[in-house]
Amino acid sequence: MKPAKSAETQTATLAEIARAAGVSAPTVSKVLNGRADVAAATRTRVEELLRTHGYRRRRAEASRSPLIDLVFHELESAWAMEVIRGVENVARDAGLSVVLSESAGRLTPGRTWADQVAARRPHGVVLVLSGLDESQRALLTSRSIPFVVMDPAGDPGPDVPSIGATNWQGGLAATRHLVDLGHTRIGAISGPSRMMCSRARVDGYRAALDTAGLPADPSLVLTGDFHHDAGYRLGLELLRRPDRPTAVFAGNDLQALGLYEAARELGMRIPEDLSVVGFDDLPVSRWVGPPLTTVRQPLTEMAEAAARLVLELGREREERSATRVELATRLVVRSSTAAPAAG
Repeated sequence: MKPAKSAETQTATLAEIARAAGVSAPTVSKVLNGRADVAAATRTRVEELLRTHGYRRRRAEASRSPLIDLVFHELESAWAMEVIRGVENVARDAGLSVVLSESAGRLTPGRTWADQVAARRPHGVVLVLSGLDESQRALLTSRSIPFVVMDPAGDPGPDVPSIGATNWQGGLAATRHLVDLGHTRIGAISGPSRMMCSRARVDGYRAALDTAGLPADPSLVLTGDFHHDAGYRLGLELLRRPDRPTAVFAGNDLQALGLYEAARELGMRIPEDLSVVGFDDLPVSRWVGPPLTTVRQPLTEMAEAAARLVLELGREREERSATRVELATRLVVRSSTAAPAAG
C-alpha cells in the first residue's frame, strides 16, 4: 500500500488504511477528527498507519473551525501577554478566535492536547517556546492543520516553520554597552540552558567580552529560569561575592527585576553601585525605578508574524519549504546603567 498521490486516490487510501487496521472507514474518520469514542489501542494502530503511509487530508476537505490554537510552555507572565496580543491582532482581522493552551512547563504538549486540536480543527497552531514530537507533527500534518513555532526552545528542524529574534546579537549589544561604559567584571544570569534563545544570548555576551579582550569568568555566569525569583536568588549569590561584578546582564526583564530586589536588600544602588541590563523590553521595564536598560525583543510583532504565517500555510494548496524568520532586537538605554564607580 502506498500513500495517496492525488485527490482521486484519497478515498481509496483511507479505505486501505481501514482494512490494514482491521476497522471500518468511519472509525478511521473518527481518529482523524479526534473523536474520543475510539479505543486507545485502535487509535494507536490507526495513527501509526496514517503516519507510516503519509496520509494527508486534502485541505479543501478539512473543514476548519474559526480558531487559532496558541500553545505556551508556561502561561504566567507579562511576556505571554505581549504574545497573546500579537496573535489576537491577526486573528481578529481574519475573523478568528484564539484558543490558549499551556503545557505546564514541558517543551512539548501532552498527547491529550494533540487529540483536542484534531477535534477542534483550527486554522492553525502557534507554539511558543515549545515544539512537537514526531507523532504530534504527523497527527497535525495528516489533518492538514499547519503549525508554526515561535521562539523555538531547541532546533526545530529544517522542515518546521518558525519565527524568532536575533538573540545572539541582543546579548552582544547588551554586553558591549556595559563594556563601553568601562565595566570589566560583568556577570550574567541566563535562562534555562535547554532553550536555544537563552544559549544564544549568553553566547553573544561571551562574544562581546572576547572582542573587548576581557576574560570570560565562568563563575560569573549563573543559570536561571527566566523568572523573578531566579533573578533575586542568583543576584544575591553574585552580589555577595567579595569580587562581585559591577554590572550584570540579566538575560530577561523578569530576572533583572529580581536582581533589582537583591541589590536593594544588600544596600546597593542602581546604577551607582551596580549596572543592570535586561532583555525583552516588557512594559514594566519602563516603570521600575530606575527605568531598566534592556534589549527590545519585538514580541508582539513576532507573534503577529507567526499567526500570519500559519494562516498563509493553511491557504496554500501546495507544500513549500519551511520558513525561518528572525526579527531584529535593539538595545534600549535607560537609567539602570552607568560607568562603574571609581575604585
